[in-house]
Amino acid sequence: MKKGFLTAVIAAGMMAVALTGCGSKKTTNNDNGTTGDSAAKGTTASSQASADLSGTISLAGSTSMEKLCEAMSESFMAKYPGVTVTVEYTGSGAGLESLAAGSVDIGDASRHLKDDETASGSVENVVALDGIAVITDKSNTVADLSSEDLAKIYTGEITNWKDLGGNDEAIVVLGREAGSGTRDAFEELLDVKDSCTYAQELDSTGAVLAKVGSTTGAIGYVSLDVVDDTVNAVSVDGVEPTEEQILAGKYKLSRPFVMATKGEISEQNDLVKAWFDYIKSDEGKEVIKAVGLIIPE
Repeated sequence: MKKGFLTAVIAAGMMAVALTGCGSKKTTNNDNGTTGDSAAKGTTASSQASADLSGTISLAGSTSMEKLCEAMSESFMAKYPGVTVTVEYTGSGAGLESLAAGSVDIGDASRHLKDDETASGSVENVVALDGIAVITDKSNTVADLSSEDLAKIYTGEITNWKDLGGNDEAIVVLGREAGSGTRDAFEELLDVKDSCTYAQELDSTGAVLAKVGSTTGAIGYVSLDVVDDTVNAVSVDGVEPTEEQILAGKYKLSRPFVMATKGEISEQNDLVKAWFDYIKSDEGKEVIKAVGLIIPE
């Protein structure tokens, strides 16, 4: 994550909050019944709380959530200078295993939790929504795939782009490694779990993006927020991967970004509670939007 991007994210969040607070200064009753002077005292108390909060919050899990976690961590630590946030990108499954073992405070997963994970006491906290984009190299002329044909590509039933109206060239099927939340979600949504035939399995979202962009005939899947002009993002069943389509429930390949806790948020320590409070705040929402994700309704 480049420092410039993260700085821009923080600036965007702070600007949004500043604009929200602009207006004439009045000593009138607020919604909670306090006066302007009382509100000012509340702000002072809040600032003192920020100064008093210290310690470390540890997260581990999904590589697809790296952009969100890095931006949120830097923004949070700017607000709470006494707090250190550490994040390891080990994959969704490994992150949830670390949470269950008690070695981290939060387990990041780019999918819904499984029954055995919730049975161990992990609680699913959805913080954002993400679409999984199907991508091809720039020279590919196929702009839309049915979910049925997409499934056949990944199970090896369709092996040449000419069978889909494209060029006469072999399809190079790329995907994520076993244990990846992106892979789990993709395969489950297409009902091809454990049936896929990959030419290569890559260990990060960025690696898939780069490999597809540099490989003629390649197809892969990545988090929607990382798609750039080095690849083509195809529509699925005639529906483009956009925020509007995901919120409307029309785009098939969408998933939650989860920050799981061992037990409910209300049962966590003050640092973890402050982390989730920040994510739900106006500043936190600005960070989510700035990295290209969708705020769940």
